[in-house]
Amino acid sequence: MAGRRVIVVGAGNAALCAALAAREEGAEVLVLERAPESRRGGNTAFTAGAMRVVYSGVEDLKRLMPDLTEEEIANTDFGSYPAGDYLDDLARVTEYRTDPELASTLVEKSLPTLLWMAEKGVRFVPIYGRQAFKVDGRFTFWGGLTVEASGGGMGLVEALTRAAVRAGIHIEYGAHALSLLQDDSGVVHGVRLRQAGATREESADAVVLASGGFQSSAEMRARYLGPGWDLAKVRGTMYNTGDGLRMALRAGASPAGNWSGCHAVGWDRNAPEFGDLAVGDSFQKHSYPWGVMVNAHGRRFVDEGADFRNYTYAKYGRVILEQPGQFAWQVFDRKVTHLLRDEYRIRQITKVSAPTLEKLAEKMDGVDPAGFLAEMESYNAAVDTATPFNPNVRDGRGTSGLAVAKTNWANTVDEGPFEAYAVTCGITFTFGGVRIAPDSAQVLDTDMRPISGLFAAGELVGGLFYFNYPGGTGLTNGSVFGRTAGTSAGRAA
Repeated sequence: MAGRRVIVVGAGNAALCAALAAREEGAEVLVLERAPESRRGGNTAFTAGAMRVVYSGVEDLKRLMPDLTEEEIANTDFGSYPAGDYLDDLARVTEYRTDPELASTLVEKSLPTLLWMAEKGVRFVPIYGRQAFKVDGRFTFWGGLTVEASGGGMGLVEALTRAAVRAGIHIEYGAHALSLLQDDSGVVHGVRLRQAGATREESADAVVLASGGFQSSAEMRARYLGPGWDLAKVRGTMYNTGDGLRMALRAGASPAGNWSGCHAVGWDRNAPEFGDLAVGDSFQKHSYPWGVMVNAHGRRFVDEGADFRNYTYAKYGRVILEQPGQFAWQVFDRKVTHLLRDEYRIRQITKVSAPTLEKLAEKMDGVDPAGFLAEMESYNAAVDTATPFNPNVRDGRGTSGLAVAKTNWANTVDEGPFEAYAVTCGITFTFGGVRIAPDSAQVLDTDMRPISGLFAAGELVGGLFYFNYPGGTGLTNGSVFGRTAGTSAGRAA
């Protein structure tokens, strides 16, 4: 076992899981992180840390979250999330295009992988603040999403980094991987990189690419996602510019998945071009199911209540980008403002408020006031007020007779004071990537043959997500296939 070496490109969740798994196999592991140490962690550092995982009930959750108190258990309906429901959700939101083998592997390994991460020092907690509402004195979780890493995405990065250091894994920051080293037969045997102004080569017996998608490259967004995508904000790191993908494709990797698709959400209209670690995920605005969204004409353009937020938010960023001026306003009245997530209360926010809809219309920059007021009059008249409102279930409280229906959680917007929040499109990660063997995470070439010495995980892998994704699946995907890739690389080395 002595002398074997694995290089991992990236230092986010998928990469660090790969590094830890390769180390478990006895390999020497070198992690190359393009970002400086202060900005380490890739997109993981910008997430809220939610991880979708199979569990049969509270006993599974107690294994994963041993800090759960008896009081929390007594006051909470955690429900369950069986494998069948997870697979159904993946299939449904991807319009049945998700690769069945990748999906099955993800689902089956979700709980074992998170338990393994917990052994490494990652602490998991229930997502009370974002995925549970109190009904009749008890918290009820909804949407199949119950677990998050303590401290959010940055907490996850810090926990995995500590585990890597304890395991003797060497992490180099400011190390920009440029290309793979291959011999004449195509075997990958290292990486060419640039660091501190100098270019050098690092040899290895196996390489794991886990350096994210191409969402931070305006050029690649416009080329693959289409016109206008160069105008989108980037929710996360500025360093995910598709380097790993280009390296893999040049090495002969087979492209796979939805290259014209991405995870994109409603994001504060005046957020910076790239993510800000000081603000993290809080530029997002995900409470739209409780209100309405209008465009520059003052018109609704999407069914805000089509499904639970975590099954629609990842595709609505694209819809907002398609609106005039690439923006929208989310509007709420007094009846629902107490339901708004914490991200609506940060200092860096584009918000207006007013005692009447007329006054609100005057303050919503870029919106036609007459069009907005007419839209609100039509919408309020169409709401089914006889059906009870219940934020924990798809309550069927909808509208009738509108060109754009609202199918759940429809409340009249008629009780001041009113609040409105300006959003644009924030891209999280891209769905197109390279093809891997599900059981080993080894990269396949365009003839569907394994590329010796090359493995991949995380956003860089294509075939799992199309058009949309179930919230919390991205991190779990990175962990499951990161661990798989690292184990395979360590053994192959």
